[in-house]
Amino acid sequence: MPELPEVEHARQLIEQTAKGYRIIEVGCASDSVVLEGVTAAEIRQALRNRIVCAARRRGKHIWLELDKRPWPCFHLGMTGAFHTANTSPIKLVTSHVVEEKQWPPRFTKLHLTLSNESELVMTNKRRLGRIRLRQDPTGEPPISQLGFDPLLDLPSLEKFSEWLTGRSGAIKSLLLDQSFAAGVGNWIADEVLYQAKISPKRPTHQLSKSEIKIIRLRLRHIIETAVQANADASKFPKTWLFHRRWNKNANSELAGHSIEFITVGGRTTAWVPELQR
Repeated sequence: MPELPEVEHARQLIEQTAKGYRIIEVGCASDSVVLEGVTAAEIRQALRNRIVCAARRRGKHIWLELDKRPWPCFHLGMTGAFHTANTSPIKLVTSHVVEEKQWPPRFTKLHLTLSNESELVMTNKRRLGRIRLRQDPTGEPPISQLGFDPLLDLPSLEKFSEWLTGRSGAIKSLLLDQSFAAGVGNWIADEVLYQAKISPKRPTHQLSKSEIKIIRLRLRHIIETAVQANADASKFPKTWLFHRRWNKNANSELAGHSIEFITVGGRTTAWVPELQR
């Protein structure tokens, strides 16, 4: 699933392509699963002839600010992506899809033609993504229900500590809770805890002040590093767990230590027991 860095890359692609231009044509699939609470005709009416003023993001959600409301909001789900005719979306490590040459791509749900003659497409193969219309995206669900965004508004150490010490349950589960940290997904949570040398099973209320501090520092560093790399995994530091976590081989190792795979919070979790306490 696209996590914060991949979704931020998509937001930047949208803004670079569409900001300041008018939407001339709107193609929208009549998909009652992907379109939540809205019809294809309503999407076309809301977007056609509107100027794109900005593309915004919070967590894994994106929305377009147009010169007139309502505004379209997007969640990419497991396989959603934005495309232009000249660029390919980020290829996720978990994706086995072969890059397509046809335009527009298969599984297109939204196809915008802009006044600068460029085109922007959203695809969603597994139909787990969503397209919505909102008058006030940040003031309405689901975006209003999100927690802090680690790239946009990471809380102070004092506030972060307060929020963690008041929680029960495993630290990995808390990091995955979108009402706590919006945009953190499975690989980011595993990477944060590996670099912080903390077990994903540790009860949150048992963490020391120094451990909470390192979790916050690692969260900021990992998010910023991945975003600066444009979510291109080949540019992530080679010392990251990320490069070893996808192969559940019994012989998987990192820096001479065995990687184990367990389930925490209902999610497959990669960790290094010899290093993480």
